[in-house]
Amino acid sequence: MVYKVLYQELPEEIPVRERTKSLYFEAESERQVRKELASRNINIEFIQQLDETHLEYEKQSPDYKVESV
Repeated sequence: MVYKVLYQELPEEIPVRERTKSLYFEAESERQVRKELASRNINIEFIQQLDETHLEYEKQSPDYKVESV
């Protein structure tokens, strides 16, 4: 499954849409994604499991790059 992670680069920063960034992870569960990101110093806003339609849309983005857990 592929998960999209919306986050802020600074852990103490409140979520502001204009500064929200995204990462994509291939993992078995959301828990695995959170475990992988625990060592990074970021503020996770939301983790979303992508269905096939949404995934195809995201693949069109120039920023799309999947990391594996």
